[in-house]
Amino acid sequence: MTLIMGILNVTPDSFSDGGSYDTVEKAVARAKEMIAEGADVIDIGGESTRPGSEAVSVEEELTRVLPVVKRLKVEVKVPLSIDTMKPAVARECLKLGVSYLNDVTGLRDAEMLKVAAEFNCKVIIMHMQGMPKVMQENPHYEDVVQEIKEYLLRQAEKAKKAGVKEIILDPGIGFGKSVEDNLRIIKNLKEFTELGYPVLIGLSRKSFLGKITGLEVNERVEATIAADTIAVLNGAAIIRVHDVKEAKRALLVVEAIKQI
Repeated sequence: MTLIMGILNVTPDSFSDGGSYDTVEKAVARAKEMIAEGADVIDIGGESTRPGSEAVSVEEELTRVLPVVKRLKVEVKVPLSIDTMKPAVARECLKLGVSYLNDVTGLRDAEMLKVAAEFNCKVIIMHMQGMPKVMQENPHYEDVVQEIKEYLLRQAEKAKKAGVKEIILDPGIGFGKSVEDNLRIIKNLKEFTELGYPVLIGLSRKSFLGKITGLEVNERVEATIAADTIAVLNGAAIIRVHDVKEAKRALLVVEAIKQI
């Protein structure tokens, strides 16, 4: 059964829901709502990684995420994930019992690799060309699928050597990719699943869907479901979404068809 990872951005500037859950109470309430709707994991992020976003300090990111993590560890049963590029933030959250480390920089930082191994958590290794501030400025690949596969496999091998036992790969839809690149990755997702690791895909409300449909960010639910459906049929083990209720309903049908 494909897992649903619910997105909980405790940021003022995330591309879709920035500022919506900017207090601990709002964030905890939204997490509980997503769990009731069918989320298997809650992914908490305290720094926007939208194209053009500015980095925040470790202190600011910790101020945003730690109170939410502390509350949720006591009040909910599902595993929690921390979406961060900073080893110091990862460490503090993993100390509190967070189960997943979601690193959009794909363990490029040697210190992050050490943290991941030390806490023996599930690690999501994502591919990103460049960094969020500049990643969408003319991204280019000779062979997008092959290049990302090679990168993810190389980072996974590093993680294994460092002692990380549970590795999940994410090709990084929208992170330094053109519309065509994103579509090619989704269409050929089986090539990533054949690497031998679970694959996470994050398509929710992404800008490439807006470019295809002409719709604004909060109008892309149906487009997200269409793309997620194809990704699941092509082997995605986890889908990362904002709209959990709708994703869960669609996933029940997809899984029923897959099992026939």
